[in-house]
Amino acid sequence: MSQELRPGVLRAQPSIAHLDADAFFASVEQHQKPSLKGRPVLVGGSGPRGVVAAASYEARAFGVRSAMSMALARRRCPQATVLTPRFAAYSAYSAAVMAALREQTELVEPLSIDEAFADLGHLSPGPDGWTRVAADLRARAVELSGVPVSVGMGRSKLVAKLASAAAKPAGVRVVAPDGEDSFLLPLPVRSLWGVGPVSAERLERIGVRTVEDLRAQPLDTLVAMVGDAAGTNLYRVARGWDDRPVTVQRERKSAGAEHTFDSDLYGRAQVAAYIPAVTAQAMARLSRRAAAARTVTVKVRFADFTTVSRSVTLASPSSESRVLTDAARRALDLVETDAPVRLLGVSFHGLSEHAQLALDIRLHDEPDAPQASLMSEEPGVVEPGVDEPDVDAPAAPARARRTHGSLREQDCAPGVDLEHPRHGRGWLVRVRDDGRVAVRFETAATGPGRQLNVEMDDVQLVAPLGPDGAPAA
Repeated sequence: MSQELRPGVLRAQPSIAHLDADAFFASVEQHQKPSLKGRPVLVGGSGPRGVVAAASYEARAFGVRSAMSMALARRRCPQATVLTPRFAAYSAYSAAVMAALREQTELVEPLSIDEAFADLGHLSPGPDGWTRVAADLRARAVELSGVPVSVGMGRSKLVAKLASAAAKPAGVRVVAPDGEDSFLLPLPVRSLWGVGPVSAERLERIGVRTVEDLRAQPLDTLVAMVGDAAGTNLYRVARGWDDRPVTVQRERKSAGAEHTFDSDLYGRAQVAAYIPAVTAQAMARLSRRAAAARTVTVKVRFADFTTVSRSVTLASPSSESRVLTDAARRALDLVETDAPVRLLGVSFHGLSEHAQLALDIRLHDEPDAPQASLMSEEPGVVEPGVDEPDVDAPAAPARARRTHGSLREQDCAPGVDLEHPRHGRGWLVRVRDDGRVAVRFETAATGPGRQLNVEMDDVQLVAPLGPDGAPAA
């Protein structure tokens, strides 16, 4: 098969920006907990099967990375401070970062909580050129949020995102059109959009390791190797051909949640008992988009890490809890659950703004199916859309955390926000053997503070603070 592809209409100026917050969750924690600045910080679940959601650069120096098991991360960096995720704080900081972009343009396309594209084509750069534009944008984002960010600029989304990665940490990188080849060609092929582990392994077999190696491959070879669509995409990105515009509304292709259990589940009944709780997590994200779903997918990961997914498609989109939970149960029925199960996920696809209400035709004397609640402190991992590869994307908590009221033993996760009537605001370090709690009293505004041991009854849970010092919603 021989084809001739053309690059499309590409910009003459590197006017697309990609802003990416650096080690976002960990950076927010270091900003709000000044005693942790410059120290290794891990954000994630601290249970036996906890996963690292974010690692500070100080922790990364020890070989720790996002999505690694917390147990392995602690072995590699035993001196790290482990903190529970606080998504209200991250959302408030994200809003500040995005505000810096929206001060410059309405054309902002968020990719996740900590990164976004912006079309700055309407600007006329001064004598210092686009590098000054990028530097000013980065400085403004840092001013509003207090956390480090990196900014890349190019004439395409592809190049801008690669440029921001090259600028990390806390830098700027502008790739002019006449400098694209010198920038792109030495990069590992794995850095390109559309090249996952499977594609990278196939390309490795024919000696393709860099973008320059990839560009040397004929289109026919790539199509034969990975298929028409993927092969064509590889051919285009190897040449920097990307004419996609920055779009304000991004179509969400899915919404979901998954939960890793502290100990394996055995048998269909045990697994099925968790379907309502995991479905409820997924529905919380679906509801925030005011969307309905037509397809419900259940994902089961066994103790040997084998993963099976099964789906049920409804006659029409629905946002009804009972309908979607029932569909999840039916999808689970399609999975053989003879082996121990370590993870259960539920995701919704075929999203629509319109839903058809379903009548509850269950008999009133029909008993509810046994249900289990998710009381682990692990964050459930939300399945991102296929175009959101960031592993630091936010996760939905396995259970809603209280942010007000008296501190109880079950609330005592490391890093939660507390307030003492005399010492003020602080964060939980640990629970002592004598029942008291170790609290470090500090905020971003106070600077590093003292750690004191206080009675649990003397402190109250409070909402996290945003970058402006106001309580996060």
